[in-house]
Amino acid sequence: MSGTSYGHNHGALAPRAGARHVRPLLISLGLTFAFLIVQVVTGFVTGSLALLSDAGNMATDVLGLGMALAAIQAASNAQNHSQRTFGLYRLEILAALANAVLLFGVASYIGFESINRLSNARDVASTPVLVVGVIGLVINVIAFKLLRAGSKESLNVRGAYLEVMSDMLGSVGVIAAAIIWGITGWTWVDPVIGAAIGVFILPRAYKLGRTAIRVLVQSAPEHLNVAALQAELGTIAGVVDVHDLHVWTLTSEMDVASAHLMVASGVDTYGVLDQARVLLAERHGITHATLQVEPDDHQGCNELTW
Repeated sequence: MSGTSYGHNHGALAPRAGARHVRPLLISLGLTFAFLIVQVVTGFVTGSLALLSDAGNMATDVLGLGMALAAIQAASNAQNHSQRTFGLYRLEILAALANAVLLFGVASYIGFESINRLSNARDVASTPVLVVGVIGLVINVIAFKLLRAGSKESLNVRGAYLEVMSDMLGSVGVIAAAIIWGITGWTWVDPVIGAAIGVFILPRAYKLGRTAIRVLVQSAPEHLNVAALQAELGTIAGVVDVHDLHVWTLTSEMDVASAHLMVASGVDTYGVLDQARVLLAERHGITHATLQVEPDDHQGCNELTW
């Protein structure tokens, strides 16, 4: 009895939910990017560290929205190029890692400048900063409403939605800083709020970078217990051993797996494959898996060893 391989791929279905919301993503990206330029220019002209800090936060929104759109496009391209069997999914992960490095740089710069500003306070033109802060809050609210419907259908869109939602806090911080120093003249308010926004960026950058690295080194998804999955596959009728099990994330929203299932003689291999497919899809959301069924006297399998 020879080994039997089975591939089950629903990867092409993944982008459909996100693809329905490309227009809101594009509008949100255009508004956010245009306002980012306004923030940076106004921040440098007025000398507001809080505004520059929020611009760094807004930059994460631009990158997050861009990556969401790139992921949808990459998923579509998977069907159109014979040499790119998985399309360009990993570009999203590389962009996320670059985003994390950039965010750490922005947060470090903000922290350094905040320390300098506390000892060498400077006057800040509060009125233009307040105006820009209010406009930023309005744009965040618009993007928030545009992406709300899509966030319920697509994890990809949900990530961009959460980026926009978190940036609303930065805009509120800028408005608060402008009002406080406009009324009181306290020059320390700007660097303190700027530093607070910078600190707010750090955990997001760490989480983003850590997730990207885990995907690039092909670690198993954090939410999945590989030992438990191996045990579950072993409970399928006729399966006597499960080995060479590998589970990894190809890109966001797409976990993949491969495994060898050893079965007793006379067992219906196609029935085992169907049960394994259903188990992976329904219990763990893995709809792209390559499974090999082999008889219990088969000696031709070499597991990956180090």
